[in-house]
Amino acid sequence: MGETGTVRDDLAEGVSFGLEDVNEVLAAMVWEQAVERPRDGELMTCRLGLDGESPETLTMLGARFEVSRDRARQLYTRAVGNMVRYAQATGAFDLGVFAERYPVGWGDERLVRTLLGETYATDTDIAAQDWSYLKLRLAGHDLQDAKRMAGFVFQRIAGWQQKGRWHLLPPVHPEEVPAGIWNPWLRRVEWGEGTAAALPATPARTIDLADDSRGTMFSEKLARETTFDTALQARLFRLLDGSDQVDSFCEFPTPVTYDVDGSERIHYPTAAARFTDGRTALIDVVPLGHVAFHVQRARAAAGRAYAHSHGWGWLVWTGSATGVADLATRAVDSHAENILRNRLASAPMTWPDLTAYRAETGIELLDLAALVLRHNWRWDRAPFRLTR
Repeated sequence: MGETGTVRDDLAEGVSFGLEDVNEVLAAMVWEQAVERPRDGELMTCRLGLDGESPETLTMLGARFEVSRDRARQLYTRAVGNMVRYAQATGAFDLGVFAERYPVGWGDERLVRTLLGETYATDTDIAAQDWSYLKLRLAGHDLQDAKRMAGFVFQRIAGWQQKGRWHLLPPVHPEEVPAGIWNPWLRRVEWGEGTAAALPATPARTIDLADDSRGTMFSEKLARETTFDTALQARLFRLLDGSDQVDSFCEFPTPVTYDVDGSERIHYPTAAARFTDGRTALIDVVPLGHVAFHVQRARAAAGRAYAHSHGWGWLVWTGSATGVADLATRAVDSHAENILRNRLASAPMTWPDLTAYRAETGIELLDLAALVLRHNWRWDRAPFRLTR
């Protein structure tokens, strides 16, 4: 995301192991704190999306722990404070990755641009202020500077979210969407069979509808306001709203239940859209760098099953010209692939193992994601574990 609030056209341009390095160090810190304070560990994991799930709004976090939104914020803030103080006092963790990515010597504007770009690439807008504060504190920025710059990040995001309310400001000028923009994505939809169920008229996700971290935009097609969590979701809604190929759509149309190691979870796919050819597709936004995570693949499998049972198609929209099927066929160096296959045949791979393997082979994050999808391996996050 640039200085003016514009966003990178293709997420593939910003996908690298750098943010996963940050995530894994933070996950190790949270994991250690969770040994004595399990609730603190769950609070931070759910708020930040450390395990590969989407970050939760404070309203959702309060519902999870049966407390108010404000109390959820207090509990989260206390947990983070304890963790940061412990890390700084003991030196138990190598925080070099933070100092390298967010140097104390950088100016405010450069740091804010970096943090905004990372927010967009990871689809973590609703927790951007919390993520930014943590990154800066662990990089060595003092308390007040970290709070101030994290506040700038929040203000930038809140500002462009309100630009979605263009209908309140003269002149009225909905964003133009090029003709045929959906053609490449329609070819990627996994279409179901049978008669398509009716498109819902209103969203099913309502518990955090008014959470102040969510953005709002007016839909000309729906003649009402829609809400979204992230810039990627807003981008999808604008493409649906402005396209002549789309008859109608509904945001967060239904809850989908999925299972992760015996734990039942609920997810609301981003949108259901009815196209002018009469077909309907259930669409979920997942940033390209996250599509190979185990939790995301479990969600996608449940979403696909739900869509097909209703006569709909299923599509994971990545914010990139590269879709999931495209990623699975990505060319990867055969020598690097064989090394990884042989190592996984003997034991799962941990983050230190992967770090050494990256240094040895030069493999990139999207290469790893391609191999995970191609061979149906399991990529767990926070802490990292790759299993054959």
